[in-house]
Amino acid sequence: MTAIVSDDWEQPAPAAALFLHGYGSNERDLVALASALPEGMPWASLRAPIELAPGGYAWFRIVTPGHPDQDALDAATAAIWSWVDAALPTSTRIVPIGFSQGGLMATQLLRTAPERVLAPVVLGGFVAAGEQKADAVLRATRPAMFLGRGEQDRVIAPDAVRRTDAWAPEHTELEDRRYPGLGHGIDARELADVQAFLARETETGFPA
Repeated sequence: MTAIVSDDWEQPAPAAALFLHGYGSNERDLVALASALPEGMPWASLRAPIELAPGGYAWFRIVTPGHPDQDALDAATAAIWSWVDAALPTSTRIVPIGFSQGGLMATQLLRTAPERVLAPVVLGGFVAAGEQKADAVLRATRPAMFLGRGEQDRVIAPDAVRRTDAWAPEHTELEDRRYPGLGHGIDARELADVQAFLARETETGFPA
């Protein structure tokens, strides 16, 4: 899996951010979000495995919007965990930050191995239907999660948005932000809220 990594990626750290781009984009799309990370937190931005067109990639192909095929979703999740296993020690927790389809992947990492995930950030994304591997654990532990969405976002299927709005407060300690005038994108207001959330929820002690 192709990735862009920060200059301090090889330095030991308690947590590392993982940027997960949206459908049809690539690993360069979310690199600017590194400005919202706590100082010294290493990061990597992954390229999804399915090529749709030159420069455009996906974690899985869309058949029914808002309703990913579970087998395809499992394969994409396993591919990310395989990359993480090869790139990071098991003691390093990941902070998945995903936009749109990448936001779904961030929730899948949380829903499959919550003990390895810290403070996931979901931007314009959604959750998959059905009970996932670690949902029972999440209902008991309710880890912190940031969910941001533009009030004018018409890209994500409405039933997927409703599903997410029902799932998130039942399984996480949710910070839910909606942005007037914002469509399917990220703006300075949201970036500032993400920065404050990560500063509050992630561990300190990153190398200077």
